[in-house]
Amino acid sequence: GTNLIYDIIHTLDWAETSPDVGCVILTGTGKGFSSGGNVKDMHERTGMFSGGVDDIAAAYKATIQRIPMKFAELSVPVIAAINGVAVGAGFDLTAMCDIRLAADHARFGENFVNMGLIPGDGGAYFLQRVVGYQRAAELTFTGRLFNAKEAKEIGFLLDAVPADQLMDRATTLAQEIAAKPHYQVRQSKLLMR
Repeated sequence: GTNLIYDIIHTLDWAETSPDVGCVILTGTGKGFSSGGNVKDMHERTGMFSGGVDDIAAAYKATIQRIPMKFAELSVPVIAAINGVAVGAGFDLTAMCDIRLAADHARFGENFVNMGLIPGDGGAYFLQRVVGYQRAAELTFTGRLFNAKEAKEIGFLLDAVPADQLMDRATTLAQEIAAKPHYQVRQSKLLMR
């Protein structure tokens, strides 16, 4: 919910303003990475989904859309360690990261259209920058789910590994990045972005 949004923003703010931080790993707890927004709230039009279109747009701007804005200005590298299902806003969150690693059983989907929604949380912007416009269009317009093998084949993932190796792989890569001069890595990211 809203608390998680602010936790992500505050953590990224902390990392960005801490020159000793060389890399961040973003992962989920439990079986999945993130299944996105609260479908019950969407269906019942409660929480940030209450009110008219203008109310919902304002709620999005004040909450979840702050995440892609934060990622867009972030210079510290972020690795997504995707430990399971990442769909909807959860999928889009992984697209905001610089590097994506996943457990080989992970599943993905830009599935907003299946619920009569749009990827209004930043995914429409970030996904095409990861996989190209045409592939992003296909994934967005069909809302289909796909597995880690395909995610790697289309360039969404850097790698897919057995679940019990995911955090070791992410940590090893993060340590390799963090061992480099932080200022130069951060400036390189800003130039790439």
